Amino acid sequence: MNFVECHEEPIHIPGYIQSFGYLIGIDAESFSITFFSRNITEIFNIGNIEQLFDKKITDFPGSFQSIIESDIYTSLHRFTKRENETYFDKIFVSDKEYHFSVFRSKKHIFLELEEVVPNPSKRISNKYDNFYIIDDEQEIWEHLLNILAGTVNYDRMMVYKFMRDGSGKVIAERKSEHMESYLGLHYPESDIPKQARALYMKKRKRIFSNVYAEAVPLLSKSEEPVDLTFTASRGMSPIHGQYVKNSGASSSFSISIIIDDYLWGLVTCQNSEPKHIDLEDRVQAGIFTALASNAYSSFKSKKELEYRLDLNEKATQLKTEFLKQNSLFDSLAGNKTSIKDLPEADGLAIVSDEDIVTEGITPASGTIQKIVRWAYENTNESIYINRSFLKEYGEDLGLDESVAGIIIYFIERNKNEMLIWFRKEFDEHISWAGNPEKEIAVVSQGGIEKHIVSPRTSFRLFTKSIKGNSKRWNSRNISAVQAIRDVILETSHKQYNIIRKLNDELKKVNEELDSFSYTISHDLGTPLTVMRLNAQMLLNSLTDGSEKSKSKINAIIEEIDSMAEMMHDVLQLSRAKYSEIKLESLQTNLMIQKISENAKITFESPKSEVIIKECPNVLADKTLLHQAFLNIINNAVKYSSQKEQPRVEIEGIEDGSFVTYRISDNGIGIPEEEKHKMFRIFNRMDNAKKFKGNGVGLSIVHRIMKRIGGNIEYESSKEGTSFYLTFKKPTFEDI
Repeated sequence: MNFVECHEEPIHIPGYIQSFGYLIGIDAESFSITFFSRNITEIFNIGNIEQLFDKKITDFPGSFQSIIESDIYTSLHRFTKRENETYFDKIFVSDKEYHFSVFRSKKHIFLELEEVVPNPSKRISNKYDNFYIIDDEQEIWEHLLNILAGTVNYDRMMVYKFMRDGSGKVIAERKSEHMESYLGLHYPESDIPKQARALYMKKRKRIFSNVYAEAVPLLSKSEEPVDLTFTASRGMSPIHGQYVKNSGASSSFSISIIIDDYLWGLVTCQNSEPKHIDLEDRVQAGIFTALASNAYSSFKSKKELEYRLDLNEKATQLKTEFLKQNSLFDSLAGNKTSIKDLPEADGLAIVSDEDIVTEGITPASGTIQKIVRWAYENTNESIYINRSFLKEYGEDLGLDESVAGIIIYFIERNKNEMLIWFRKEFDEHISWAGNPEKEIAVVSQGGIEKHIVSPRTSFRLFTKSIKGNSKRWNSRNISAVQAIRDVILETSHKQYNIIRKLNDELKKVNEELDSFSYTISHDLGTPLTVMRLNAQMLLNSLTDGSEKSKSKINAIIEEIDSMAEMMHDVLQLSRAKYSEIKLESLQTNLMIQKISENAKITFESPKSEVIIKECPNVLADKTLLHQAFLNIINNAVKYSSQKEQPRVEIEGIEDGSFVTYRISDNGIGIPEEEKHKMFRIFNRMDNAKKFKGNGVGLSIVHRIMKRIGGNIEYESSKEGTSFYLTFKKPTFEDI
């Protein structure tokens, strides 16, 4: 038993036509008759119908004289140069007038006839000119239906728009009073399956005059099925025929609405009684529909141009505001309302590393961090868009109704910089024309039972609620996000160039300052030494009664010593930045012991207890390592020296590929308000000014640790301070 889905039904090769048409197929090369509909004997005088096969139309002048003499047939080569291009004529057969249509498809030329049906109610006015002055989308389609009413005038005429998922919605309607309204109702994709939509792109007008009429079979000597795609009288599929009957109609007529080369929708007409529309009127209806389609396309293009101009203006304003700030994060945070509103979002999160700034309706910070982690693990594109984020990931991520829809833009992945737009849940109710769920039926075709999708028997209003979605992100919303992205990229580039220029200038200034630092530290050393010697000699020459003078000279000597120390430290700072370094595995125990003993002597604190625990090897430059430990240990001893029981503890701890040294003291501590400027040169805390120093030591250590690939951190309170020096752990190759 076979199963046939709607989209699998071969509706282009039904093997029969509708009873209003008459069809003859001839070979495109030889012009010999290859197939025909059985009913051609109703209008042409033919004795034995089987004798037509492999003969030409011209072989039967008595039967087909009107065809042979027609302008189209006499110029058949010219009219069938291009495939699927239909030409029309009118001919008389037995005193009745018929529309005569000709087209070539693949290896056949199709000759199709149908009787001319006068339409006394047809009214054509200049209203079709009004399409291009209408400035409202809905009014365009309603105007089209009003014009078609004067040409085809079915009981119900609808404009049916295809949605993105293949389903459709009735967006305009004109009907008789006795007909039920379908306006606003949705239809599932299976009602017009994909192969039917493909045919609507090729054959843009489709009529079923009487769904209850018996179909007319095609007669052919070939077993190969005849492709009737472009035939006006092509027979309807059993599934579609039953569908139309179930809807209460006996006749239907559809015209394709083609916009930008895709099937945008259909004009769908239904009549409760059988009704045939003359070919000329069908062509006229197709022209009106094409006019409306072009008018709609022009209207949308005009509105899109207006939107783009407005978006460009807003983007320019945003760019101006961005360039006023010193950093991208400040630019984003300072313009968060505009950034949120441009894509019509309910909320916005600006993520930069660990910082999160929000605007509007957003989830909690913890939830945003979950979304950030999800984005890094599950998306590769720079812009991710989803209107069903709550439905798909709500349970896993613990989302609420504020995160139904989402757009994520990765500014820079490796810096954890992104923008996240949110849309809250939209209480979506879709009104279907009957239950859209498919039902399966069993039919017998050619002695073979098949499972097919049964046409719906009910078109009553069926409302379905959908949870977990936001309003759809449309093309304009996406364009707005792209515009914001372009502003960020452009301003970041400009800011990058400005910063690079400033950095180049700063580098030159720093080089000049370092050169100056070296000069004053080196070249002024000798004059200071001379000054100190002279002051010392002057002090030694004074008599015992000159205590006041001795005090002043001692003060001069102390200031000279302070200046010499400061210049020495400035020189060390410069060297810490630019000197050549050699990283190697170094033992630290003896170095730390020596520095500690000297510190106790230097700061006259023999009672200081220095506890040295484990001292693992580190990867560093020998000179720079000594300077780092010298400054930190000296500070620890110095600032704890005035305690009753001064204590310093030094311990190295291995952690993976790193070694961290903790140097702790019970000294004066670092005030909270001073912590932000700890590593600035010449910075001295208020509570440290009673101790000798110049505020350069920590700057030296900070620079050294950066140069050797390490780090310096600290913790401090009133009870003391702990500095943490983190070094790389030496590998086997470093030893």
